[in-house]
Amino acid sequence: MIFKFSNAFSKAPIPENKLTTFNFFSIKFLHKNLNLGDITQIDLDKFNGLEVDLLTHGSPCQDFSIIGKGVGGDEGCNTRSSLMWNSVEVIKRCKPKVVIWENVKNVLSKNNIHNFEKYLDNLKNLGYTNHYKVLNSKDFGIPQNRKRIFVISILDNQIDFDFKNLKEIKMRNVFDYLENIKNEKYIIKGKMLEKVETHCNSNYKLKIIRECVNTISTKQDRSPNAGIVDLGEGRYRLLTEKECFRLMGFSDKDYKLAESVNKGKERFKNGKLYKQAGNSIVVDVLMAIFQELYLKE
Repeated sequence: MIFKFSNAFSKAPIPENKLTTFNFFSIKFLHKNLNLGDITQIDLDKFNGLEVDLLTHGSPCQDFSIIGKGVGGDEGCNTRSSLMWNSVEVIKRCKPKVVIWENVKNVLSKNNIHNFEKYLDNLKNLGYTNHYKVLNSKDFGIPQNRKRIFVISILDNQIDFDFKNLKEIKMRNVFDYLENIKNEKYIIKGKMLEKVETHCNSNYKLKIIRECVNTISTKQDRSPNAGIVDLGEGRYRLLTEKECFRLMGFSDKDYKLAESVNKGKERFKNGKLYKQAGNSIVVDVLMAIFQELYLKE
């Protein structure tokens, strides 16, 4: 996402998939024509000389992630994660005052660190000062154990930034985010029930939610790694789509707007909404970063 604050979103190319774009625009009441489409197909000359205050990007994490196939994100390898280098080409042309990159912490692993360091070098050579840190959502109020690397790059030191100044918040009660719901479509049944941690000896266990959820992924409707809800009497359920949105820091109003453009079938779980939640950045973490960047007292 790239925009200039003085003319909010009027020149806002959103290099994301169509589903993400519709959700974002429906929440922000923006016209879908503002989307420039596939970042690999965009005419980069459109960015030459464009005055930009902030650019945020986060290439798909699957190829960096420990649960992916580990194919990485080397420049020119055409993996999903390698789209980070398309973002760098945009940055070269418009020189945003601030660039924020978010991704899984596994970009710091021995198999991916060369890409991370190359990215920092690219930004440094363009005149940016880089700051980076792994942040956990549960340190910012949201009861989700979600660790992500954030890189904040400042052009020509125009803004003072220090991760040490981020305002952390005591983690809220996870059960305040959960609904009182027993809809059959969310109930765990069959072989999946055998994997509940209370009576499972395998490495892959379904953890019962107690203090917080684990990292929400894009497949909570099929692979509930974030955790399951204990309904009592040996019954358990998945997190609902709305709960996943809440645990990413979105309001119920945001969820309803996203749902309005991604309507599912009443009797079935909505995989599109689960995917959107898992692909998002926790709002409260971004708010803490923006507070340090732009709203210092």
